[in-house]
Amino acid sequence: MHMRMLVKEYMGKYLRQRMYSTKPLHVCVVGSGPAGFYTAEKMLKRYQEATVDIIERLPTPFGLVRSGVAPDHPETKVVINQFSRVGTNERCSYFGNVCLGKDISLSELQKLYHVVVLAYGAESDRKLGIPGEELAGIFSAREFVWWYNGHPDCTNLSVDLQSTDTAVIIGQGNVALDVARILLRPLKELATTDIAEHAVSALQKSCIRKVYLVGRRGPVQAACTAKELREILGIPGVNLHIKEADLVTSSLDEEEMKKNRSQKRVYELFSKAAGSLTCRQISNFKLDLHFVFFKQPEIFLPTIDQRKVAGVRFEKTVLKGDDATGRQYAMGTGEFEEIKCGLVFKSVGYKSLLVDGSPFDQSKGIVPNSKGRVLMPSKTDNASYINGLYVVGWLKRGPTGIIGTNLYCAEETVESISEDIRVSLLGGCHSSHPGRVGLLEALRTKGVQYISFSGWEKIDTKEKESGSVKGKPREKITSWQELLQVANA
Repeated sequence: MHMRMLVKEYMGKYLRQRMYSTKPLHVCVVGSGPAGFYTAEKMLKRYQEATVDIIERLPTPFGLVRSGVAPDHPETKVVINQFSRVGTNERCSYFGNVCLGKDISLSELQKLYHVVVLAYGAESDRKLGIPGEELAGIFSAREFVWWYNGHPDCTNLSVDLQSTDTAVIIGQGNVALDVARILLRPLKELATTDIAEHAVSALQKSCIRKVYLVGRRGPVQAACTAKELREILGIPGVNLHIKEADLVTSSLDEEEMKKNRSQKRVYELFSKAAGSLTCRQISNFKLDLHFVFFKQPEIFLPTIDQRKVAGVRFEKTVLKGDDATGRQYAMGTGEFEEIKCGLVFKSVGYKSLLVDGSPFDQSKGIVPNSKGRVLMPSKTDNASYINGLYVVGWLKRGPTGIIGTNLYCAEETVESISEDIRVSLLGGCHSSHPGRVGLLEALRTKGVQYISFSGWEKIDTKEKESGSVKGKPREKITSWQELLQVANA
């Protein structure tokens, strides 16, 4: 019995090895954030003869782990060590500074690779669609996060922290709390993180003393996690403001909290904070944090010259239950109030961008898919898949979840790829898909100077050396030109 099992196992391995040694599997992952690296890692583990190439628009890898995670959350960035092991795998190659749709088209990649996985995330923002949204002094939370994290696209963002003492943040999710924390946290604590140097200089001169976090619904529906909320409630030297009336719950609120423990923990933190002494104004505290509930923005108010934002007019809301979904939605009441401010951050959601050649759902901001398989554009219910094209991460499910969520998302997509390989839906692995060799030739022909993973390692070394001089884990290089110069040195 034991011998038969060994023979069966050996024959299974032999057949798989023979299949992929004669027909290697070429995989291309577009995007080097968590979703992209998790997908690459799982494909390399599952198929020993597969090669995986990761294409990235930026010279630097790791996506939101590098440019989205707050600098005072270094523990979240430890996952970079795991991704680096993938990047240095001999069967994996990194192609930084290569932009899909500009340097290489999706149709070209589909001809070069058996499998193409779109994992480029969300690099734009949802709009509120209200008057005055284009006034100076109004930014998306993404822009501000990229700015203080040293993203090369936002290095020159003109964030004026000196002309006003009040900032309004529209939204109450984790990103909104990150923005508020950076504005209010003692600078001496931030100065020892990997925050960009230009952000440190601006925060040193900051006149921001009041921050309003405004949400359309109530504390039960706040989109932040308990961990993030606990952290911002504990910032020293900050007067906390929460109205007791906003903490009154309805039967529908109670039902929501019964079904969702996370919502209950968040509500309990708000209640505890509101009932503690920290809600009393302490004279020697110079900073104020206001949590404002049941308000939705109606218009941005301009300065006299109509150029900059001077405030936000909010409409008061009430919650109305939806029998179909079981959720409560905010409804306007026709009552208004204004908050004067000179700085606004919109934290209402990231948005993915369309790439020519790929189906795209503009309303949801995702690539239409079924378990990661990209669906063909169709007017009928009998939608079919585009062979060899897959999607993962925020582009697949929308901008939700934490870094770990992308692990499970990648597992689902890789499982779909594996099923298609087993039933030969990918058309077989044959020489007409040259993979990496074909990509290198295409980039050479077009004169595209890509950055390899060893090029990134030069950037990494340079940043760490510069940071050590200042007592920081790294001093990020924030300009495109210098990133390319260091990588190609």
